[in-house]
Amino acid sequence: MRSYLIGILFFFTALSNHACAQNCSAAQNYALNRPGVVMIKTVFSANVTVNKMRMDQRVFNRLLDSIQKVDTAGAIFSAEQKLDIVLKEMNNRPARFFKKTFDNIEQSQQITATGTGFFITGDGYVATNCHLIDRDNAFVRRQFILTAFQQITQANIDAFENSWAAKFTEQQKTLLYNTYASVYSKLFPMTLSDLKKTVYVVYRKDTGLLQATETKAASIVIKGLPMPGKDIAVLKIDADTNLPVLKIAPEELPKVGEQLFVYGYPGHVTNNDYVSAESAIEPTLTTGIVSAIKKSVNGWPVIQMDANINHGSSGGPVCNSNGEVVGLTTFGSLENSGGLAAGLNFAIPVSILNEFMDSAGIEPSISKATKLFAEALNCFDKHYYKKALHNFEEVKKLNANYPTIENYIADCKTHIANKEDVGTDNFKYILTAVAAVILLFILFFVFRKRK
Repeated sequence: MRSYLIGILFFFTALSNHACAQNCSAAQNYALNRPGVVMIKTVFSANVTVNKMRMDQRVFNRLLDSIQKVDTAGAIFSAEQKLDIVLKEMNNRPARFFKKTFDNIEQSQQITATGTGFFITGDGYVATNCHLIDRDNAFVRRQFILTAFQQITQANIDAFENSWAAKFTEQQKTLLYNTYASVYSKLFPMTLSDLKKTVYVVYRKDTGLLQATETKAASIVIKGLPMPGKDIAVLKIDADTNLPVLKIAPEELPKVGEQLFVYGYPGHVTNNDYVSAESAIEPTLTTGIVSAIKKSVNGWPVIQMDANINHGSSGGPVCNSNGEVVGLTTFGSLENSGGLAAGLNFAIPVSILNEFMDSAGIEPSISKATKLFAEALNCFDKHYYKKALHNFEEVKKLNANYPTIENYIADCKTHIANKEDVGTDNFKYILTAVAAVILLFILFFVFRKRK
């Protein structure tokens, strides 16, 4: 009889234990994983130095005199035509008009590259792509010099307009811009010094019902090489032990046709002038399927998917329908125009990420707060608001800034006040049924003993 009672109690426990649902919807996937998705910012700083240049006034005046002679000879030029002649002549022979001085212009420049990552432990380990934090030095130098060139050139064009009391057309500005490009690339090359790099992790950290963000400098624990290398990096920030974490799926590759959920910070959204700055921390969710399992040029597998991504989505988690991470968004396919081809994108599978975590001695683990949060979400979706409220409040005790926690607590209280919780009634029904079954077993054994 004891074994029967144990079986009944196990059945009762199973009924009252609402485990996370399989094949969760896109909304459930986002609610579960959104708190653990982070933005990666790599900030490069450097000083750019270039010689100041001066106009050779003697050569310039000679050009003006020649234009004036032609003008007085009967070929009447408008002011705009005269300006066109001057700018074209300067563009054709810049070395005649521009001379180097002994003075320098030095500008402090800063370039920020953004991408995506996600927490793999509750104490601040983050997975992302290597190419977000390890840009090629030649690429970085070009970006710095291009930025400085644009600023200095615009200042020179503005100075010309002021001194000549003229307003350049767009075509004239373009011509002068090209002139300066020739000058700075051939005559007065720019130099770069004091190049520095700092990597930041930006994540949501709510204060009450107000959405807030936290930005922390990160150290690089381990990294591979940008594609075609194993484009993985693991970062670490100083944090408590109950950050929101995404669960890593088993190493088996997903099947072709399987549904995928992809998180990221596409630049076209993050830098959109019509989107508020405070909502930039909200990741974009796109969905798709596994289109194929391919191999990289170095022989390890990559996941092809048709979910839309863009620059800024690199390093973001690719999740299955159970909310588990199966890969990291890494690279796309280029069209002839140079842009990304829609729906032809690739992710590095978690088996490659595991290699790096094993090498660094990192054990991915779900924080206690995340476990309780997942249980609470499952109860909330099933309208067990009292049980959900209890778990949400336990999450808050562990991490008062857990994203969206206050909103869920407020929603639970509203549903309970409106008597929309179904947990209590179901519990009574289950308890009554179990009690009846137990009573029937007791009566059965008593009757059998007497007989």
